[in-house]
Amino acid sequence: MSMNYQQAYLESKFSCIHCGVYAMQEWGHLYYGSAESLGSKSSDFEYCKCLYCHKETFWFQGRMIIPADGPAPQAHTDTPQALLDEYNEARDIVARSPRAAAAIMRQTIHKLMPVLGQKGDNVNVDITALVKNGLPIEIQHALNYCRVIGTDATKPGEIDVNDNAEIACSLFHVFNFIIEDRISGPIKIKALCDSLPEEAREAIDQGDVAPNELQFVR
Repeated sequence: MSMNYQQAYLESKFSCIHCGVYAMQEWGHLYYGSAESLGSKSSDFEYCKCLYCHKETFWFQGRMIIPADGPAPQAHTDTPQALLDEYNEARDIVARSPRAAAAIMRQTIHKLMPVLGQKGDNVNVDITALVKNGLPIEIQHALNYCRVIGTDATKPGEIDVNDNAEIACSLFHVFNFIIEDRISGPIKIKALCDSLPEEAREAIDQGDVAPNELQFVR
């Protein structure tokens, strides 16, 4: 998963919200009045043009308003289709309502648990099981901080008055990390193993080759 450099007011480079490429950005003011008139005046609206895809975002008083999804990263490319709509819904409103976006993302993380082979009844139990199975414990700590799990957890879909943009954006990043670690990682490992010579694959399937011996298999 590539890094996402958040869109920020007047920054000269960041990840374009349209194409996702980390690219140079060109800023300018929007004007009102007749184009043929010398009386055109600068408005409080500004545009930012990606110099890679040439698409624009529009800003008002330092805040992106079109598109409205603001600083949240795009969904990981391996996000299950069943969860993609909810993720994008949260991303679409995070600039306008971080608390609503956080509520949707908590619900989306809950719905991710059965996809990862967990029961889905208790997210605390599910995350603990995933950590025992190799998910970095730091993700468990992050979910506790974001009140997805733990004694102060907010029920999925409920608005938490203590949520802010930082919490909401953290939930997007944590979700994408879980996808990378639990879904994309195994896919990449399988592709790597499939690319090995046949005798190496057979030895791995039979458990005859230790990981540090793979380099010597021809």
